[in-house]
Amino acid sequence: MDPASSTGFWELTIIMVVIASWLLYRYVAPKGWREWSRAGLVQAFIIALYAEMYGFPLTIYVLSGFLGFDISWGHESGHLWAALFGWGDLGAMVEMVVGYALVFFGISVLIEGWREVYHASREGRLATDRLYGVVRHPQYTGIFLAVFGQLIHWPTIPTLVLFPVIVWAYYRLAKREEAQMIERFGDAYLAYCRHVPMFFPRRGEWRKFLDEARSTAKEPGPARNPETEKS
Repeated sequence: MDPASSTGFWELTIIMVVIASWLLYRYVAPKGWREWSRAGLVQAFIIALYAEMYGFPLTIYVLSGFLGFDISWGHESGHLWAALFGWGDLGAMVEMVVGYALVFFGISVLIEGWREVYHASREGRLATDRLYGVVRHPQYTGIFLAVFGQLIHWPTIPTLVLFPVIVWAYYRLAKREEAQMIERFGDAYLAYCRHVPMFFPRRGEWRKFLDEARSTAKEPGPARNPETEKS
């Protein structure tokens, strides 16, 4: 396949980056420089992902050119796990379906968590119901799931490097926010932390987590950073 026939779609790259970035800043709008630095990491992930998906396949170039892997420059080779392990078209399809399922589920968790904490902030109470009754930081869980889903669907060297950095950065941000919540709510928030895990549901609560992520709210309200509004 002619590499030029399946690369260099920079217009599409820009469109996808704009759409994904809008979702990011719509539901995780940074307030201070620390929040901007975390969002910037996810922004870098988005740019690196779509620049390789529709622009220049840097990862395939490195693996096939410098490391000697037998990988064609066709667009389908971006399903890198299937290309590397010889899973064929069926493997690439399964990889895409599983990856996108995690991406869309993660986005659902992000949006629903934002809606819940928005309503809680308007009512002047601590968000501990629904998704927040299953995990303490569902918005960050949503980011992790969406990013991980893209690593399954379309892994690249830059995004594989960025993933653990993103997780660590949001873990640090979550710990800082929780310290603020303890100062504000005291023992009530400490008790909440003892009963509700930070990012991922306990065994037996995944069904509830799935159900809550699929639910909808009537009036989501204006965009802001609800995770930090809890403090």
